[in-house]
Amino acid sequence: MSKRLRVGVLTGGGDAPGLNAVIRSVTKSLITQHKAEVLGFEDGFLGLIERRPRPLSYHDVSGILTTGGTILGTSNRADPFRYAKRGGADVSHEIVRYAEKVLNLDALVVIGGEGTMGIAARFQDIGLNCIGVPKTIDNDIVGTDRTFGFDTAVGVATEALDRLHTTAQSHQRVMILETMGRYTGWIALYAGVAGGADVILIPEIPYHMDEIVRVVRDREMRGRSFTLICVAEGAMPEGGTLTVQERIEGRPDPVRLGGIGYQLEAALRERIRSEVRTTVLGHIQRGGTPSAYDRTLATAFGSYAADLVAKGRFGQMVALRDNQLQTVPLSEVVDKVRLVPRDAPMVAAALSVGTSFGIEDFPPDFGTSDSSLVS
Repeated sequence: MSKRLRVGVLTGGGDAPGLNAVIRSVTKSLITQHKAEVLGFEDGFLGLIERRPRPLSYHDVSGILTTGGTILGTSNRADPFRYAKRGGADVSHEIVRYAEKVLNLDALVVIGGEGTMGIAARFQDIGLNCIGVPKTIDNDIVGTDRTFGFDTAVGVATEALDRLHTTAQSHQRVMILETMGRYTGWIALYAGVAGGADVILIPEIPYHMDEIVRVVRDREMRGRSFTLICVAEGAMPEGGTLTVQERIEGRPDPVRLGGIGYQLEAALRERIRSEVRTTVLGHIQRGGTPSAYDRTLATAFGSYAADLVAKGRFGQMVALRDNQLQTVPLSEVVDKVRLVPRDAPMVAAALSVGTSFGIEDFPPDFGTSDSSLVS
């Protein structure tokens, strides 16, 4: 008789809508299609380090498709290759021995963002079989056209813009909405287009303050005495720097961005007649029920990941390309960020309806078609 598959599952990094949908899909697919045993590790890689697995049955993952967050918990401060609680020691080989000798794991399904995929790639290199499932509301993982969580975040930001639109029009104000996105502008771009923002500011296009002022003044002169500005947290002026809210040591990326909306507000107040108000969405974009699209994408990703495990195709990340499920080697995802490219259809759509990106002339050499950057 063939050995029964034993597979581990964990969620790493920040939470995102759709995590539970993936856990459900991976677990149910492995159990029903491959009669596997599934173990969930609590709080991401921290659960591996601290030996906190728990069995996941078909019943355990039923009814969680629409639930936000993750039933397993997550952590972004538990890198096994430099574990802070042991002074930055590498505990990865201990984990591999534990997974192989104690748990008899055949593979580990790792659900997370770029940092989590990087850890999975390193584990694959030292002998722990891994399959990656890309998760981030920022949509910034190289190799896949979409990550689950992004659609929900865009929906939340779009609704916020819709609500700000009515109050901006009523009070003749400039309303600034600051979105998440880290070093990329996917959320701000898509929400800005969907919400009819007059100005969209993203990290990939450093803005000029004079151009934003021109747009607002022009609208004032034409009787449109309100303006909507959608700004990504990583946006910055030409020649300027990122707006850093704080630094949190022990995380894969210690920089926490935030505050660019208030900087814009202060700068605009000195140069325009209209009142200016700022709204920072923050973690509202991460929480709550995932959209229908994110539920279906997460389910498809989870099922595909289970199939890859059963076929022994390890060291791969599930990806969506040209609306088809594919795989990308985990090694190709490490230390890269998927930027908004110049030729992105949504950029062209925004420009065609007169949306400003905070620059007078759109640069012809902006971006590249592969939209990736080594960080």
